[in-house]
Amino acid sequence: MRVLVVEDETQLADAVVRGLRREGMAVDVAYDGDEGFGKATTTRYDVVVLDRDLPGKSGDEICRSLTDEGVLTRVIMLTASGSIEDKVEGLALGADDYLAKPFAFAELVARVRALGRRATPAAPPVLQAGDLVLDPSKRTVTRSGRNVDLTRKEFGVLETLLSAAGVVVSSEELLDRVWDEHADPFTTTVRVTMMTLRRKLGEPPVIETVVGSGYRVDPTLVTAAAEDDESEGSSTEQ
Repeated sequence: MRVLVVEDETQLADAVVRGLRREGMAVDVAYDGDEGFGKATTTRYDVVVLDRDLPGKSGDEICRSLTDEGVLTRVIMLTASGSIEDKVEGLALGADDYLAKPFAFAELVARVRALGRRATPAAPPVLQAGDLVLDPSKRTVTRSGRNVDLTRKEFGVLETLLSAAGVVVSSEELLDRVWDEHADPFTTTVRVTMMTLRRKLGEPPVIETVVGSGYRVDPTLVTAAAEDDESEGSSTEQ
């Protein structure tokens, strides 16, 4: 998940960034409204954590502009005021969620993850391909019931591929979705991460290389998982 934190209180911003990165998210930061708006409109983020009171372009202006321009990024507003009137006003501007300061970090993480699941298209709470199951909220991966221990980047790559449901994802997009703005676009880190991820997932292979295009999860595994879910649903209804 790619997240942008826009907060002028540098200590708070840096603490939020560190915490979200520990949760396995790719996080960028901006310390004023002008920088934040520039990043939000040039990079595709899943969620923007947006302080309402910012120097330069205010959080209200940023939120309104993103809504007017049809940007699909989900926005959670942070503010020192938690009154009902302020919440209603923030949501009316186009924010998807609203959190008053001070807040519990665990609540912020839960809200960011919930907004990430509401991305377009909506991501299911658990991702599956054949006997491979990834739970984004629990940060767990299992294959045939066996736990698979992955690094944050390996987990992010696998989550992105599973969310694509068999559609090819390019190396550039993986770099954009899983790594932050400091990643070198000419690095081989995606290829190296893919090698270690494949080794950990074991046989038979789950991830395919589409020469000249990128990577994808074996579409037959995605189809099989969907059919299993449908059959289980039919059995439950009966």
